[in-house]
This record gives sequence, C-alpha cells and structure tokens, in this order.
Amino acid sequence: MRQTVETLVIGSGPAGLTTAYSLAKVGRDVLVLEKDSEYVGGISRTVNYKGFLFDIGGHRFFSKSKEIVDLWDEILPDDFIERPRLSRIYYRGKFFSYPLKAFEAFWKLGPIESALCTLSYVWARMNPVKDPKTFHQWVRNNFGERLFSIFFKTYTEKVWGMSCDDISADWAAQRIKGLDLAAALFDALKRSAGLNKGGKAAAKTLIESFRYPRKGPGMMWEAAAAKITDLGGEVLMGRSVTGLDWNADTKIWTVTATKADGSTETFQAHNVVSSAPMRELMGMMQPAPISLLHAKELKYRDFLTVVLIGTSDIELDDNWVYIHDPDVTVGRVQNFRSWSPEMIPDATSTCLGLEYFCFEGDGLWDSTDEALVETAKREIDKIGLMRAADVRDACVVRQPKAYPVYDDAYAEHVATIRRDLEMNYPQLHLVGRNGMHKYNNQDHAMMTGILTAQNIIAGEIRFDTWQVNEDAEYSEAGISGAVEALKSERLVPQKVA
Repeated sequence: MRQTVETLVIGSGPAGLTTAYSLAKVGRDVLVLEKDSEYVGGISRTVNYKGFLFDIGGHRFFSKSKEIVDLWDEILPDDFIERPRLSRIYYRGKFFSYPLKAFEAFWKLGPIESALCTLSYVWARMNPVKDPKTFHQWVRNNFGERLFSIFFKTYTEKVWGMSCDDISADWAAQRIKGLDLAAALFDALKRSAGLNKGGKAAAKTLIESFRYPRKGPGMMWEAAAAKITDLGGEVLMGRSVTGLDWNADTKIWTVTATKADGSTETFQAHNVVSSAPMRELMGMMQPAPISLLHAKELKYRDFLTVVLIGTSDIELDDNWVYIHDPDVTVGRVQNFRSWSPEMIPDATSTCLGLEYFCFEGDGLWDSTDEALVETAKREIDKIGLMRAADVRDACVVRQPKAYPVYDDAYAEHVATIRRDLEMNYPQLHLVGRNGMHKYNNQDHAMMTGILTAQNIIAGEIRFDTWQVNEDAEYSEAGISGAVEALKSERLVPQKVA
C-alpha cells in the first residue's frame, strides 16, 4: 500500500485532469488513476489509427469563460488553430446549412411547408403547454410542433433511443438554452444577406468559428497530464478502480485499483475526486451508500464511431453533418480534415467518422466491426458524402457511457444521491459529465474541476459545483463570478465535516 496522498482523482478526462492540474500548480499532492492504458482525455481523447487522428464526437474549444480560455492557453500555448464552423443538416435527401440560412431553408422546405412552420410557431407561442415536463413539450413551446418534427424529433430520438415524450425538459433547457427562434431567424436572415460577418452570434450554438488543437483535443489532455507529472503529481494509466472504502473515524479513503495484468494496487487518500460514472462509483463504495438503489436507476447512452478512410472527389467542407433522415441509422458524420488538416497524414485522403448511438449490449453495439463498416459504407453512399467504392480502410471505436440520460426520474435520483454523499462522505467530490450525471460541455466540466480544487485547497465547500452550467456567473465568469454569487447569498457555503 502506498503512503497516503492528499487527493486521488479517478479519471483523466477534462474534469479530472483540470482538478489535478489546479492542485499540482499550487504544490498539492495529487494522484490520477486512469483505466485506459493508452489515452488520457476520456471522451475528449484523440485516437490514432495508422496515422489518421480523430476524436470521439468532435470537441470545439469555445467558452464564454475567460478563465477556461486562459487555462487552455496556459496548458497548450502554441498549438491552437482557428477553424471555421461549417455544419449542415441532412433531411429528406436535402442538405440545410446549420445555423440556418433563412432563404435557403424557405426554398428547400418549400413555401407551403415554410408557411406551416411559421403558423405552427405562432400558435405554440400563443398557446404554450404550461409547465412543460418533456423535451417534446419544451421544444414545441419554443419552436412550434412542425419545426419540432422536422429539426428535433428524429435526431434526438436517434441520440437517446427513446421517445421525445420520455426525455426530460431539463435536457432541452440545458442544451438549447439561449437559442430563441426569433433571434435565430434574425441571425439567419443576416447570414442569408451576408451581413453577419464579424458579428456576434445569437447564441453559443450559432458561433461561426472555434479554436481547436492542431492534432485534436487529445493534445490538450496529454499536455495537461505531462504538466501534472512535471509539477510533482502522478498519472497512472491502466488502473481500473474497483473499490472505495471510507473510514469515518480516520477520515481516510482506501482505493483499490486493478491493473491490466489482473494484479491490484491499493492507495489511501484524504480526498477522492471522481469523474467516473455515478452509477459505477456508487456500486464500488463501502460502506454502501443508502442511496445505492437510486444510483442503479441511472441510465446512460453509448455510441460508436465507424471511421471510413479513402480517396473521394466529393467536395466536403463541413466539420460535421447532422443526419435527421429516419431512413438511415447514422446520427452524425464528422469530417476530420475540416477539424484540422493535421489530423490526416496526407493531402489527398478523406477520413469520415459516422456516429451511431446505441446502448451497450444491444444489437448495434454487439455487431462485428465488419458488419458495422458495411453498414456505414452503405449509408454514407446513400447520403452522398462519400462513395462506398472509394473506401479503402476503416476502423470502429466504441464509447460506453457517452451521455447521461435525462429521463423523467433522473433529477430525483441525482438529488437523493447528492444529499447522501454530502452528508455521509464529505471528502468525496464529484466532477464532470458522468461524475455528476450532468450533460456538461468540456468547458463546464473543466469549471467543476477548477472549483473542486479550490474547495480542497480551502478545506471547505466554498463553491457549489452543481451550479456550473446552471448559473451564468459560474459558467461564464469562473471563480470571480462564483465569488460574486456567493456574496449575493444565493449560494450558502458549507463547512466540510
């Protein structure tokens, strides 16, 4: 057994590594355990297949928080490039620019459909569903039933594998917040007229460019892991955490991890920071949490990427394309050269990532790589982004627990778990998307790590990390905003027991 470390971090994704780096920078003792034996970065890692680089889902580096942007520049000062944001929606055999261009959308939908969408929107605004509970109701209230059915329903149900009537309105409120249809249409009219250059977009979802590490987001997290090591911290790869034992008398955690060869290691820590999926974490803890049954009810959505490599003469400038057509299974297509030319090892190859959303253990997830590649080739040919005959190589990457599911019961489960952990396991800190069962963006996940590090340094809970992505001051102004929120007494600090 190693000697006791001050803070042990489970997981080397953006939240975990940001926590560890923030602690190591001020000389605090920190150890990171990562179950992957090769890559850091979690879902933000960059995979290398025969020199072709690709990330899992596409990760823009854009944040309203200056503190997050400054941290990116601090960790990776010389390797960012500015990339144009180009994306489209594929619907009924046609491609629509996204963000929408009003005249293009009107032309491709046709005057009758466009008029019906407008009337549907006006009707919904005049007759809203009171206190919307579901994704369907929330989107219908804000965009109208017709636009919901065209631009939200099919894609959303592909992503989640469930009806929009079973998805909580919290999902829409969190992911589409700030996107007002009137503002979006005004923005679309300006785009159509070419008047939006250099202007501010209506919402974060409408930004026209973003920063990106020249060889993928994995560059950021590989650099962060190296800096943690240089500062005296430690990052151990290929360690799957299998047990967390809390001693309420000594206030010490004992953490057991299994290595790739099956052997085990044991660590002790004053603080544990976890970005592991909440359901998995709760199942490993001793004494067993009283909210364990709630944790077992939490659900996750998984996905896999089929990467197709070849030489294609089809012009494709998009970073990604959303596939709203129900006639194909693929949900989104990434074009890795448009993310960065340095992701492709030569000047002529095309490398596309077809993303399929599924549940671990279902028919799609358990399909052979060969079957998945054949499906992807057939569907990319049907969509028209690449000919199947031009594909010369391919690979498949599976990503379990990519998205925490926002069903109608998740909020109650998470609230119960949070109360239990805060009361009975005071030196356990949850961070990031899966750690908090909260669909955070990369910058939000990082902010939970920064604030958690500040709480550990202070020796008390000064910042409520659960307000990240809920409270504007926390999301956009960083620590200074969180301090202002604290001063306004909207958040009450709690002493660590």
